[in-house]
Amino acid sequence: MPRGGKKGHKGRGKQFSNPEEIDRQMRAQKELEENPGAEKGSSSDSEDGSSSEDDSEMKKRSGVEGLIEIENPNRVSQKSKKVTEVDVSAPKELSRREREEIEKQKSKERYMKLHLEGKTDQARADLARLAIIKQQREDAAKKRDELRKAKEEEEAKAKR
Repeated sequence: MPRGGKKGHKGRGKQFSNPEEIDRQMRAQKELEENPGAEKGSSSDSEDGSSSEDDSEMKKRSGVEGLIEIENPNRVSQKSKKVTEVDVSAPKELSRREREEIEKQKSKERYMKLHLEGKTDQARADLARLAIIKQQREDAAKKRDELRKAKEEEEAKAKR
């Protein structure tokens, strides 16, 4: 296999730039060089509402889309919404994963609340275990006290 520059894929057509697009880009570049503080959108603001129509026509004309008219009823074109059209107060639809995660968190909180109140089986088992341990410690403490008292009595008898 000879080495060299990568060649295009078999059967793939070459893409050529549209001369109108090149002119538009060059004009925009010159404007930026002349007015470094000016933004791209400032020149289109003076054209009023006709700029939005020109933008949609430019989208249609670019590339192959301008040459071939597509009549696909299933094709959904993405239209950007204006800030005034967006309804913030509308409830947001949650995805299945988000809903499941929220339900999981709520059920965990409910369980912890019941657990702290001692109403769950695990909480009852824990409390019973703690009661047994407490009883064993009290018994051990009484035994130590009795042994200490007995030892003190023996020492007192031995000193006499």
